[in-house]
Amino acid sequence: MEPTVFAADSVQTLTEFEGDALRVAEVLRERGVALGTRVILKADNSAAYLKTLFALLHVGASVVLADQQEHVADTRAVAAQSGAKLLLVDDDAPVAEDLAPVRLYELLVDAAGLAGADGRLDFDDWAALPDGLIMRTSGSTGTPKCVVKSGGAFLRNLERNAAQVGHVGDDVLLPLLPFAHQYGLSMVLIAWQVRCSLVIAPYRRLDQALRMAGDAGVTVIDATPASYRSMLNLATRRAALRAGLDGARMFCVGAAPLDASLVGGYVAEFGRPLLDSYGSTELGNVAFATIDNPVECGRAMPGIGVRVVDDLGRPLPAGEAGEIEVDTPDGLTGHLADDGALLPAPGGWARTGDLGRLDADGNLSVLGRKHAVHRMGYTLYPDLIERRVADAGHRVRVVALPDQRAGVTLTFFVEDEAGNDAQHWRDALHGLLPAYERPNRVAVLERFPLNRNGKVDKLQLRKLAAEAEAVPAAAGR
Repeated sequence: MEPTVFAADSVQTLTEFEGDALRVAEVLRERGVALGTRVILKADNSAAYLKTLFALLHVGASVVLADQQEHVADTRAVAAQSGAKLLLVDDDAPVAEDLAPVRLYELLVDAAGLAGADGRLDFDDWAALPDGLIMRTSGSTGTPKCVVKSGGAFLRNLERNAAQVGHVGDDVLLPLLPFAHQYGLSMVLIAWQVRCSLVIAPYRRLDQALRMAGDAGVTVIDATPASYRSMLNLATRRAALRAGLDGARMFCVGAAPLDASLVGGYVAEFGRPLLDSYGSTELGNVAFATIDNPVECGRAMPGIGVRVVDDLGRPLPAGEAGEIEVDTPDGLTGHLADDGALLPAPGGWARTGDLGRLDADGNLSVLGRKHAVHRMGYTLYPDLIERRVADAGHRVRVVALPDQRAGVTLTFFVEDEAGNDAQHWRDALHGLLPAYERPNRVAVLERFPLNRNGKVDKLQLRKLAAEAEAVPAAAGR
């Protein structure tokens, strides 16, 4: 079967899909887009999005990816900072009309009037650009930044990725991720590189996504832990949706910490684990667990170095926890300064701000962010507390707020669909943790809030914790 692109409202062979993208490329050229032209693409996942993205790469544009739900003020700031000449949007993207946005539908209408396009998409000119791709970090751990990446480095990183994970031409990929971010973008470009089939499914409507997965014969799924948890619940409650998971040979996961109980759920139900991974917008994809090596985040890809160091930057032996550092040729070119100038990234080993450890076989375990707080004379890492509680089968997120007397207070948010009260969880946590790591406050949530990347939105949790602290009477509830 020829590789196929399955969307919610269309099914095309990859050849047909590329022909449409080539026609969109001609429309973009007519609108003045040439090699190196900065263009913002702000739209949600769709066949139109992907055709436009591929057309931009074919023309050799410098593509600035914006989240579809990004605030208008942020889009305006990025447009000014990047010097973008064109803003492409879908109908649902918040946008100011004075930025002269062009709707993707306009491009498709104009492209439909062109003669059939022959040949294949060619990204070589785009790959030669040092600023082929500009992506914003999520801001989940601080202020968002505009990361500048070489098109060639990005594509080479994906070649390593596909080779290590084992994507092949017979695969049908289902990335349940926003294409405007590192993980989702990686998967759609891997489908193009490998010449395999791709399913563009609504990643916020997982019931519909699972139906499409079953119909299209999906073999590889990529999603966040939160999505996998929801899909497991759907598949075990609704037999008609189970086929979407039964047929997959690989369940790949990333973008957020993965707990052992969720992995165990997939092994019990489907006989296959979730294959974890590690990477970032700045450094690209770094390490992957595989079918043959389903251990934590697996090993670093060939050509990429990973080590774990202490606070003085000295490499630590296997089994000891410290900060993860990465040495990769596939990383960022630099960041955009406020005035649009490129701030080059230093070469060599890059600090990640993540805590982890390596085992004797080089498999990487990611333990969380390296955010130390001081309490009762002890140095604590909230992410390590979360990991320890997760090992006991519970899902918590810890927010530390400054306190003049104790150094910090700890608010534990517990995700609990069963609705147990705060006292229940306070008792359970006291049995797991020493006194200096126990919560000042416990708040029970049915679901953690998530950002657009599928990560737990710690900025929102921090806001909730601050609001609770401002109402002492509610602290123990």
